[in-house]
Amino acid sequence: MEGSEHDAEKIERLRRAMYSRALSENLQDKPRRELDAEGAQVPEDFVREADAGSPQTIVAPRAIGIVRAALWWLLAAALVFFLASLAFFGYYFFFGPGSGDASSSNIDIAISGPPQVEGGAPAEFQISVGNRNKVPIELADLVITYPDGTRSPADYVTSLTNQRIPLGTIESGGVRQGTVSAVLSGTAGQTADIKVELDYHIGGSSAIFTANTDYTVTFSSAPLGISVDGNSEAISGQPVQLAVTVSSNTDAPVKDVLLSATYPFGFKFNSSVPAPTQNGIWAIGDLNPGDKKIVTINGTLTGTKGDQRVFRFDAGTRVDSASSTISTQLADLAYTTTITQPFLDLTSVVNGSPGTVVLSPGDSVTVTIGWQNNLSTPITSAAIVAQLTGLQIDGTTVKATNGFYRSTQNVVLWDKSTDPDLATIAPGAKGTVSFSFQVPTSGQLASTTSPHLDISVNVAGNRLSESGVPENLQSAVSQEIAIASDLQLAAQGLYYTNPFGTSGPIPPKAGSETNYAILFTLTNSTNQITNGQVTASLPPYVRWVGIYSPNTEKVSFDQVRGTVTWDLGTINPGAGLNGTPSRQMAIDIGFTPSTSQIGQQPPLLQQITFTGIDSSTGAAIKRTTSSDVTTNLLQVAKTSNAVVVGTDTGFSAANADVVK
Repeated sequence: MEGSEHDAEKIERLRRAMYSRALSENLQDKPRRELDAEGAQVPEDFVREADAGSPQTIVAPRAIGIVRAALWWLLAAALVFFLASLAFFGYYFFFGPGSGDASSSNIDIAISGPPQVEGGAPAEFQISVGNRNKVPIELADLVITYPDGTRSPADYVTSLTNQRIPLGTIESGGVRQGTVSAVLSGTAGQTADIKVELDYHIGGSSAIFTANTDYTVTFSSAPLGISVDGNSEAISGQPVQLAVTVSSNTDAPVKDVLLSATYPFGFKFNSSVPAPTQNGIWAIGDLNPGDKKIVTINGTLTGTKGDQRVFRFDAGTRVDSASSTISTQLADLAYTTTITQPFLDLTSVVNGSPGTVVLSPGDSVTVTIGWQNNLSTPITSAAIVAQLTGLQIDGTTVKATNGFYRSTQNVVLWDKSTDPDLATIAPGAKGTVSFSFQVPTSGQLASTTSPHLDISVNVAGNRLSESGVPENLQSAVSQEIAIASDLQLAAQGLYYTNPFGTSGPIPPKAGSETNYAILFTLTNSTNQITNGQVTASLPPYVRWVGIYSPNTEKVSFDQVRGTVTWDLGTINPGAGLNGTPSRQMAIDIGFTPSTSQIGQQPPLLQQITFTGIDSSTGAAIKRTTSSDVTTNLLQVAKTSNAVVVGTDTGFSAANADVVK
């Protein structure tokens, strides 16, 4: 509309200009322009921008119309479904079965019982169910769910997880009542919930409806009690003993009780009475009213002075006898021990060495025990006891300075009657006591495997506490003596009894080769030896023939170094003793003497050495013969107590020297 008015105005201005005398003279015909034969070249990608004010005409695709029609049909179908559902539920709740106004909010479930119960004792609860709906409820079942650990009051053993009590049909306004009984379990102050549900149907519907409520009880006492008798203070590294008592607090039996212990950091379990069924678990069994069971735990506790270590104990029942864990906790206790400084500091050294010491059979031993009072108050009537356990020693070799050896108990004692310094030990005072003995010989240890000797030193004394009450104080230290195996090595030359055959002149002749056999013999006393190896060197005038017996042994020869090596591997204890065969191996060598050796008895084998590891002590073993094997076959190269098989039969000293 606005465009046509604008055009009319332009035409009107043009008309007035044509008829105006002032402007008519200026109106002239414009010259004509010649038309070009070629039309304007328009590129293919030319797009004419639409005028800002001109309307655009858009033609929608055909598919959009189809989708729009489908959406309209879908909307109409949804509307029909909604109206049908509305009509159905309206009929159901106003005219049909639902018009009875049955609702779980109109069902009353009431529980009455003691607010506090005694753990492990039977408790009764009265349950009432009322129906305030306008219609009856049908197929009603009362489901009671008890807390974990609940048992049947019939036998106190059968687990009672839940109960289902059928109530049938409860008419409108009807009430059903009943009493249930259960043995609940828990620790004092603990709470537990009893869950009660009512499952029911309403007429004309297969759906299950539920109404529920909870009832909370508090345990006034636990069915079991735990107490610990032990030291509230412990010395780092010293023995700790805890007597744990599990007792019954109920008038009814508690079946199949377990005790569980959780140890603190730094505690090492040593033993217990009775022994645990598994780590930290004891099967206590049944506890009748008034029964008590005691578990004694022994171990050591390490830490820094002032540290607190907490032992945690739990007692309860398990699901069944196959289970090894507590399913229902009935009692718990935390027991705290503080690490304190020893009142009397003890040290122990064996032959001047602390810690584990490795000695050989027959060695002499000196044990020195040092003590010092760490308290700010005197210690009176101190007594020191050194207990020797493990290897049985000869009591006649024990010598105690200012002490007494009691052979019946294998202990050495020091007290104020033997050492006046122990009558009263002033604050900071220190001193030493000592004793000595001899390690049994190899012959005495012949029937002993992996022998060792433990020395445990205990000291006791009295002091006045801060409250003026006398206190008994104890401290301890221990040390171990390991006895190394007495392995012996012997090497001997053979000519007449050479297992490889007799060859060459005897006595040996310069320039001629004589064959000898070298027989190695090893015996071992008490401990298993591993990585055993014998090495020996052949002089340059002795030839390695390359034969050895038995050929099952591992024997090698280094031609460059002239070294023979016998790898024995493992040598069992008792080898060569008490009728047990020793380890033996023989090699064949050839000896060609020089004229410079005439009248001499040259070595045939030198630097004979055994090395290995004592598996019991972990110590390295090295044995070297005191001499070489020479042409004088009457002499045997051996270590201190090596067993010699025998000399070469028929050989005499006249056959030892090299002749021309």
